Amino acid sequence: MPDVKIVILNWNGEAHLRRFLPSVVAAAPAGVEIVVADNGSTDGSLALLASGFPTVRVVRLDANYGFAGGYNRALEQIEADIFVLLNSDVETPAGWLEPLLECLERNPDVAVVSPKLISCLEREKFEYAGASGGFIDFLGYPFCRGRILRTVEEDRGQYDDERDVFWVSGAAFCCRAGVFRALGGFDADFFAHMEEIDLCWRMQLAGCRVRVVPRSVVYHLGGGTLQTDSPSKVFYNHRNNLAMLFKCATPAQRIVVALLRPGLDLLAALSYLMQGRADNFRAVFRAWRDFLRWHPVLSHKRRAIQAARRSESKHIYAGSILVRYFLGRRVFGEMM
Repeated sequence: MPDVKIVILNWNGEAHLRRFLPSVVAAAPAGVEIVVADNGSTDGSLALLASGFPTVRVVRLDANYGFAGGYNRALEQIEADIFVLLNSDVETPAGWLEPLLECLERNPDVAVVSPKLISCLEREKFEYAGASGGFIDFLGYPFCRGRILRTVEEDRGQYDDERDVFWVSGAAFCCRAGVFRALGGFDADFFAHMEEIDLCWRMQLAGCRVRVVPRSVVYHLGGGTLQTDSPSKVFYNHRNNLAMLFKCATPAQRIVVALLRPGLDLLAALSYLMQGRADNFRAVFRAWRDFLRWHPVLSHKRRAIQAARRSESKHIYAGSILVRYFLGRRVFGEMM
């Protein structure tokens, strides 16, 4: 059996650890170590771990480096063949990890694999953040098997086939440590949001595959750090999505994005303003400001990614998910 480590990044998540960590401990196969990487918490997380979970290893970071930087720094201190990155608000039933490890064993060119994510609160529905595997459209908008924009489907077994996808959620991200390290891990400049999609894209450009295994199921609460439509989340999602496209997209896709995304993002900002959300209106413009300021750094990163390119991703939807959605086609169906 390979050396497998389950690594949970925590930042002031005492309540989540108290609620969800017991299921992770109970479901971990023999020989799989559980590590909590603490991102400079100031609540009672560390005291809870010391008193309530003595078998769990703790890696302490001196500050909050975000999801991307926090994991990168923590994983530098952890030796393993396979990293299982797990959000602190994920419930894991018995037998959830074995199908993921079996998939990696069967498929040496698969770099990362993920379970099906079900809502912890509405267990008949998919969970927004990852559902049963993710894709992006030609303009860079992400969606999932089971979730398109704000529409989340009920899980009726319609996406229970194991298959390659474009991205899988960072909430339950089972990856080969060697590939993670070779690609430099997550882009730490992202801080939070989109970093797993960016890494999955870079993995595919490096010649690896990304796969979802719905035989494995976990239950995700979601929104534990930043609530949906918070100004910070709007900012990071817009900025990091643009940065990811700049780094990884083909020249043709970049041209289309450059022509259409400014207008679409302006419409998004105006829709926030019409809702009385001036904070989110400003967040969209701050995202564009920071993205434009990032160009010298992003250009350097793009050159490195393109120089190492070995293949193209086959899982980018050639159309627009926005057009599809507003025409009323709000389920995944057979589109990919």
